Amino acid sequence: MKILHRYIILSFIGPFLMTFFIAVFILLIRWLYVYVDDLIGKGLSGGMLAELFSYVALNTFPLALPLAILLSSLMTFGNLGEHFELVALKSSGLSLQKIMLPLMVVAFLTSVGAFFFSNNILPYVNLKMQSLIYDIQQKKPALNIKEGVFYNGIEGYTIRIEKKDDDGINCEGIMIYDHTDGTGNNKVITAKTGRLALTDDKQFLLIDLFDGASYEEVAEKESGDNYPLARSIFKEQSVRFDLSGFRMVRSEEDLFKSNYAMLDMKQINEMLDSTKAEKEDRITSFKKEFTEMLSEQNIFRNKKDSVAVNSAKQDSTVKFIRNPLGMNLPPVTSAAQANNSVSGKSRSIIIDMALNIVRSKKYYIESLISDMDNYDRPVISLNVEWHKKFTLSIACLILFFVGAPLGAIIRKGGLGMPVVVSVIIFILFWVVTITGEKMCKEGVLPPYTGMWIASFVTLPLGIFLTIKATSDSALFDADKYLKPFRYIGKLLRLIP
Repeated sequence: MKILHRYIILSFIGPFLMTFFIAVFILLIRWLYVYVDDLIGKGLSGGMLAELFSYVALNTFPLALPLAILLSSLMTFGNLGEHFELVALKSSGLSLQKIMLPLMVVAFLTSVGAFFFSNNILPYVNLKMQSLIYDIQQKKPALNIKEGVFYNGIEGYTIRIEKKDDDGINCEGIMIYDHTDGTGNNKVITAKTGRLALTDDKQFLLIDLFDGASYEEVAEKESGDNYPLARSIFKEQSVRFDLSGFRMVRSEEDLFKSNYAMLDMKQINEMLDSTKAEKEDRITSFKKEFTEMLSEQNIFRNKKDSVAVNSAKQDSTVKFIRNPLGMNLPPVTSAAQANNSVSGKSRSIIIDMALNIVRSKKYYIESLISDMDNYDRPVISLNVEWHKKFTLSIACLILFFVGAPLGAIIRKGGLGMPVVVSVIIFILFWVVTITGEKMCKEGVLPPYTGMWIASFVTLPLGIFLTIKATSDSALFDADKYLKPFRYIGKLLRLIP
């Protein structure tokens, strides 16, 4: 039995490694297609590109693993079925579950490893990758002065070169505009020929100019709108440009640590607890402040109000009028007299003040609603990341139970039919996963439902295929599905 287990595992490892690295390569190309514009023309070194690509490749592991498990298990059992090895094993008394047992253990260990990777290594990889991508995006394009084009990549200068030799050093028709003083094109240097060179530390660009002239408009207080022109002719002159702005400056990684994708489960739980505590404190303070605001505007909040009420009770013909703002009105004998006792101007003032109070309450409540939304969104995103560490790991195990029995049913190995079927299943799985995640972040579904919906859909498929493969069901036999129609056709021909 150990020999059989070793044989099946060795048959699985080859396709698994091949499909895994193919999946990583495809996902890396997909990422490169998105970020290619940020990389071109930045003068990045080979070491920096290798570092970036290694981080991106590691970032694709959680997605590449389920695809590799699905495809390799389908190929392995497809090869066993195609070469009648699966039939021989079953005829010897082994069930499909016993044949799958060694690969079940491998898939389980792979799921455990995927969870460990997602929780412990992937946050660090995401931190390094995102900080490096940000620094590359902020970096200026590399120095590249083309012929006949005004180049303004160097801050404070605009350079135009009419013609450059093949060596990229000697050039003709040089024109340099100096804008460093912020007064416009009042300084220009021209030269017939010149030489371009970088210092050894590549911190400065030196341009040696030959047979040229410099022009400068001199601004004087007494000249008004007319500026005298100063011109000087030279045989040889050197101009130095600071290239420190072209260096890539690495940002502090602490700036990116608050991103949810860069947290492990312990950090996610701590941030969830702190966010929920802040939300509860905000609600408590709102209730307290809102109660105080209402108590300050209580209609009967002082002794004068209670005295007025008591006097109104003693004399039923006398009524004490008080507006919501606490203003006492003179006692009158009827509501009509009370209404007449308040002038139109006073009535409009009272109404305006009452409306202002209502608006202030409204804005205060709206601010609380906005704060609650600011608390709820991070909580949702944190829960999504928490569940994602499990779902992508469990997907390795679930997709194995889809691929292995499906390969036993199809009985086709190689990279033909198995690749097509695996890609279709995985695309459907991934589309459902992305849709569920998006619905979670939009608040349509709770995270424990949206993040697991793809697994809930795929698991019954795996159970169904395992049952069919165990019973040697001809699931993809076209004759089986056409047989009822043929029988109906025969009956129709017998009917006159």
